[in-house]
Amino acid sequence: MTVDLLAILCLITTVSAVEETVMDTRIATAELGWTAYPASGWEEVSGYDENLNTIRTYQVCNVFESSQNNWLLTTFIDRRSAQRIYVEMRFTVRDCSSIPNVPGSCKETFNLYYYETDSVIATKGTAFWTEAPYLKVDTIAADESFSQVDFGGRLMKVNTEVRSFGPLTKNGFYLAFQDYGACMSLLSVRVFYKKCPSIVQNFAIFPETMTGAESTSLVIARGTCIPNSEEVDVPIKLYCNGDGEWMVPIGSCTCKSGYEPDNGNVCRACPPGTFKSSQGTGLCSQCPTNSRSTMEAATICVCRNGYYRGDMDLPDVPCTSVPSGPRNVISIVNETSVILEWHPPRETGGREDVMYNIICKKCRTDRKTCSHCDENVEFVPRQLGLTESRVFISNLWAHTLYTFEIHAVNGVTNKSPYPSQHVSINITTNQAAPSMVPIMHQVSSTMKSITLSWPQPEQPNGIILDYELRYYEKDHTEFNSSMVKSQTNTARIDGLRPGTVYVVQVRARTVAGFGKYSGKMCFQTLTDDDYKSELREQLPLIAGSAAAGVVFIVSLVAISIVCSRKRAYTKEAVYSDKLQHYSTGRGSPGMKIYIDPFTYEDPNEAVR
Repeated sequence: MTVDLLAILCLITTVSAVEETVMDTRIATAELGWTAYPASGWEEVSGYDENLNTIRTYQVCNVFESSQNNWLLTTFIDRRSAQRIYVEMRFTVRDCSSIPNVPGSCKETFNLYYYETDSVIATKGTAFWTEAPYLKVDTIAADESFSQVDFGGRLMKVNTEVRSFGPLTKNGFYLAFQDYGACMSLLSVRVFYKKCPSIVQNFAIFPETMTGAESTSLVIARGTCIPNSEEVDVPIKLYCNGDGEWMVPIGSCTCKSGYEPDNGNVCRACPPGTFKSSQGTGLCSQCPTNSRSTMEAATICVCRNGYYRGDMDLPDVPCTSVPSGPRNVISIVNETSVILEWHPPRETGGREDVMYNIICKKCRTDRKTCSHCDENVEFVPRQLGLTESRVFISNLWAHTLYTFEIHAVNGVTNKSPYPSQHVSINITTNQAAPSMVPIMHQVSSTMKSITLSWPQPEQPNGIILDYELRYYEKDHTEFNSSMVKSQTNTARIDGLRPGTVYVVQVRARTVAGFGKYSGKMCFQTLTDDDYKSELREQLPLIAGSAAAGVVFIVSLVAISIVCSRKRAYTKEAVYSDKLQHYSTGRGSPGMKIYIDPFTYEDPNEAVR
């Protein structure tokens, strides 16, 4: 994270940094045991602080000797995983100008060093002081110094300075104080590191977080939503700066549905009779009209019996009921159409989205059996979801009984276990002209005629008396049309021009009059070439049919002759019995000879 981000973030000033002390000489009750080098330099003495509390201090005042280089080394200090350490020093310094006959080597400052190591080392040898790789922290100067007069009057001017250093990577370190010619007392030394404290921010808990190695470091701390809250933006994090202070969080948590914020860091359950439908910073609300909640942490209030909440209704709107039925229905019948009008329901159920559905039923004369209307019945503006109390219904059957149900519905009708309230009205349609002929077909065509056929109208509305055809050349207008009538559903239009396209329409007529013309359809007569081509195509068929006819006739004649001869032979056959004898011997053809058997003495001879 760069310093630029630090510049744009706002500091949370309401929470102070946590300082974890790792060494404090003010609470020491025995000798500190620090190492001084040389022995004529720093000296440990007992003294009093500004509050007259007994403290262990180190002092040095070799101002009259030049080239001073007095070192004071603390014991080993465990860093406790801290990456940056702070040192608070409280000290007093004698004003050099207040010391008579002091040489020019008198100082009013001292130096602070540290030495990082993983373990305790021997510090008594001379080599340690000359070879240890000390790192200088800073030169410490007093803001105020005291004089002989101040000292005599027991007026102490204590200076407090804080310095920090890092990054630290080893287990611990030593502090070293270097005097090079001052008259001073080191009253106390406190060593500590800083942490950002545990905090609840934006309904998220952030743990204690140690600062980074540099004063400008930003350490990321991940947050966890408090109980009964949920994340809004992720990831949830805060930045801990080098001073142990939190920066403005990234992401947040809010109380989930059924819970409201309390004191800024707790999500409390909604009490009975209240609810909260969505996650957020909002508070619990009282249950809407006709609803209730009996348990804590309700996310929605349940509707009371007989009341419902629509699919698109928000949880904070009142529960509503179904409407009553429409009132005062009137009808205006015109042949095969009807206009229905009615008054709105007295009770709308507390809603403004009342609509109407029309149910159409076609009934027998006795009205005992009804069925749903045909699909071609038209409703204007529509059959379902009417917002106005008026509808125009057409394409009904003539001389037919109908029942219409007008249902009042609203946004919660589908939630009720009971059928919607409605009002019914019965009507009978009048005699009407037939409906349109749906389509025409071409049966045949010649150069001067076209033969057409068509089905009966879907709704004849009575007995069809005849049909009327209207036709005209396609290149002309309807004003140049001609008419032809037909008693059947087939007609031939003669007197046409060869190779010409004609527009033809047909309509049916009953005692109620003509129906509407059918849609325009185009038919074409044959051209001369078409006629000859068709004739050539039919000539083999005609010849074959003629040949077959001749063969059939010849066969009939032959069969007739054969049958006739057979009958003649049968008639000329010899017939004899005991009474008569016919013979076709040598006599003339067709002559019969009669022999009387009684002329013979023996009649058997006559037979023989």
